[in-house]
Amino acid sequence: MPAPGLRPRLSVRIPRPAGGNYPVFVGSGILRHLPCLLTRLAPAHRYFLITDSCVAPLHGGAIQRSLRKAGLETDLLMVPAGERSKTREMKARLEDRMLARGGGRDSAILAVGGGMISDLAGFTAATYLRGIPFVALPTTLLAMVDAALGGKTAVDHARGKNLIGAFHHPKAVLAEVQVLRTLPERQYRSGLAEVVKTAVVGDAALFRRLERSTAAILSRHPDALVEVITACCRLKAAVVEDDEREAGRRAILNFGHTLGHALELLSGYRLTHGEAVAVGMVMEARAAEASGVLMRGEAMRIEALLARLGLPVSPPKRFDAATILAAARADKKSRQGTLFYALPRKIGRMAGSPGRITRSLPAGALRAAWKNSIL
Repeated sequence: MPAPGLRPRLSVRIPRPAGGNYPVFVGSGILRHLPCLLTRLAPAHRYFLITDSCVAPLHGGAIQRSLRKAGLETDLLMVPAGERSKTREMKARLEDRMLARGGGRDSAILAVGGGMISDLAGFTAATYLRGIPFVALPTTLLAMVDAALGGKTAVDHARGKNLIGAFHHPKAVLAEVQVLRTLPERQYRSGLAEVVKTAVVGDAALFRRLERSTAAILSRHPDALVEVITACCRLKAAVVEDDEREAGRRAILNFGHTLGHALELLSGYRLTHGEAVAVGMVMEARAAEASGVLMRGEAMRIEALLARLGLPVSPPKRFDAATILAAARADKKSRQGTLFYALPRKIGRMAGSPGRITRSLPAGALRAAWKNSIL
């Protein structure tokens, strides 16, 4: 084992040649074992710690000092916080800095941050010198339950989110729940949207747990966090193992994202990813129920839980139906101008079959579902 007394919560098994297995650690105290974990799981001559301007003063400097104290050569590369840093231009700047500092193929990247950093640093690792290892150390709830796990890495484009990227799996995911203490409330609640999404698409027991334990989850109780994060990682790992490249089952993880990504883009990323996905889930669930796909009453349960967790459940009024749908058609989930949605049959179970996970919805069903004429 890489460190005495430390055991991964689960292992993701990706069919070769994609990369084999990698462990996912969830718990408290993982950072104490970080030097040992890195040298065991991603041995390298030099580590590039990629983080953002919000995370660097909270955790980046301390992690760099810890690694250097253990004799690991470590460079800290910081980018401005926020989704607007997730661009081809920022990726090129990181590559230039790594080359200037002598980073070779015996280097590795440590991605310390939220979903933006997981995507940007992972994509940089995927292409730098034709690919080097990286380890994900997510510092947001959203990244712990979604972005850091599964091998999707990307940057955004003016036409939409994550349009340019690659599949490149981390050597390990290290979810240290203690770092969530420093996460701003809005960002923490944003991550809860992905937790709800995970429950809806494949874990009815987790959904009931969220309904029962809202107070403990909102208070960030460590035991509750470990339980919830592990459940989310377990489901995502099973989906990724079954369908790494999103040729079928993995599309279930896109519930709420078809319209959510459009809202995120239209807002100029003033809506967080989780906020946009929360609204997207409500909109898509209402439309699914109106068209007979989702069992009656389930959309209200989804909306009620999201509202209890402090997430928005309706889009900004300045965006009308035509604007939202036009933005959604530019997303990679649109095919030949037709929007496709991953929709639940009931909470914990998705509609469709293995060969037909996503489906289109008539625009009339979307408009009928949205009583206030926004959709």
